[in-house]
Amino acid sequence: LKFNEEEGGLTVWFVMGANGMGKTTTIGKLSRRLRVEGEQKVLVAACDTFRAGAVEQLELWAERAEVDCFGPAEGQNGPSAVLYGALDRAIADKYDTLIVDTSGRLSNNAALTAELAKMKRVIQKRMAKDPSAPNMSVPHETLLVLDAAQGRMALDSALQWNKDIGLSGLVLTKLDGSARGGSVVAIGREMGLPVKLVGVGEGIEDLRDFEAEPFVDGLLGIGTSSSSSQGGESEAQSLKRRLADLRRERDDRAKAPPAPAPAKAAVESAVGGSNSTREKSERPKRGSGGGNKKKKKKKKR
Repeated sequence: LKFNEEEGGLTVWFVMGANGMGKTTTIGKLSRRLRVEGEQKVLVAACDTFRAGAVEQLELWAERAEVDCFGPAEGQNGPSAVLYGALDRAIADKYDTLIVDTSGRLSNNAALTAELAKMKRVIQKRMAKDPSAPNMSVPHETLLVLDAAQGRMALDSALQWNKDIGLSGLVLTKLDGSARGGSVVAIGREMGLPVKLVGVGEGIEDLRDFEAEPFVDGLLGIGTSSSSSQGGESEAQSLKRRLADLRRERDDRAKAPPAPAPAKAAVESAVGGSNSTREKSERPKRGSGGGNKKKKKKKKR
C-alpha cells in the first residue's frame, strides 16, 4: 500500500465497490491495522450518504478499531461535502491517514459513478499546494473491494471503474468460505492490477496482506500444511515437483532429433511386395472353378 512520502503529510485512501462486497467492514479492519501495527492516527470518512444505516455501520467499526470517524453534519448529505469536511479536519488535526468510505454501487450506475469522480477531484483540489493546479498524485490508493464469490461481473466492474475513476489495487473479501477468488486472476491478467489485501473472516483482525503462493494453493485446492506419503512432503511441494518433472520431459522431447524418414526403396519394396502377394492370392487355382469346367455329356435321342 502506498503512503504519503512527505514528512508529516496526510495519506488518503479511497475505497469503493458494490453493495455487499464488505467495503465498510474492510475499512474498519484496515484502520485498526494502521493504528496497531503502524502506530498511526487514523480518521475514517463516512461518505456513504445514500445507503440507510451506512454511517452508523462505519461509526460502529471505527469504535471497534479505536479510531475517529467523520460523518455528515446536520443538513449535510452530499458525499463530496462530507469528504471536504473530513479533509479539513484530517489536515488541521494532523492525522496520518484518512480512509474514505463511498457509496456502494454498480459500475453501470452513471450518476453514482459521476459522484465518485467528483469526490476524487475534491481530494486533488484540497490536497494541492497550488490552488490553480490539482494534486494528481492523490488519492494515494484507490482500492476496489471484491467478493471472492464474484465471477465475470468482477472483471467487467473493474474495467469500467478503472476507466471512469482509475484504480490502484484490489481487496478480496470473504475468502474464509468456499469461494476461491479466481476472478482476480482474470483482472490481474487483463488489467495488471495487484491484489493488496484479503479478508479471511468476520473478526476485526481478519484482514491480511495478499500472498500469492497460499492464494494459488487455495485455487488448486491444496494445503501447504498437509503431508503426503513421500516422507512428509507437503501437497504444494509434491505438485511443484510434478510440474517440474512434466516441464523437464517436455523440454527433453523438444530437444530430441526428429525420427528419420523411411527409405524410398524400402517403402516401394514393401508396397510392391504387398501388391504381388495380393495378386497371387487373387489368381484362381488350377483344377477348380474358372475355365476347368467339365463338359456335359450329350444325351442319346
